[in-house]
Amino acid sequence: MCLPGRLRHRLRLTAAPTWLKEREILLELKMATDDYNRGDMDIEAQKSMYVGTMKAGAWGAIITLIMLAYATFTLSMGMQWIIALALCAGAGVVIGLGMGFGGAWIATIVALTGLALFVQLLITLFQLLL
Repeated sequence: MCLPGRLRHRLRLTAAPTWLKEREILLELKMATDDYNRGDMDIEAQKSMYVGTMKAGAWGAIITLIMLAYATFTLSMGMQWIIALALCAGAGVVIGLGMGFGGAWIATIVALTGLALFVQLLITLFQLLL
């Protein structure tokens, strides 16, 4: 008889006659397989988790792409920071709307643009102090 490993282990640990334990385990297996009907499980929770994970991954990838583009424009190409910021923010909004991210995406891009303006203001102030 071919039994799964944990059931074979369970047979060895019992003091009762093995034929009795084998019968009990086979009944447990039969009951476990009778409860399952293929296609009956509600998968909405798994589906929404998968969709949310994919959307979060896409958000993170696009935000990283925008940050790298901004750094490339300002540091490597010598573009003015305000022009690079406007270009990257505009591209972020267009890409997000094209991918169907909605209003939360636009709010995120606006907040990140505000953060970039604040950081640039701090850089300008510290340059004045030096």
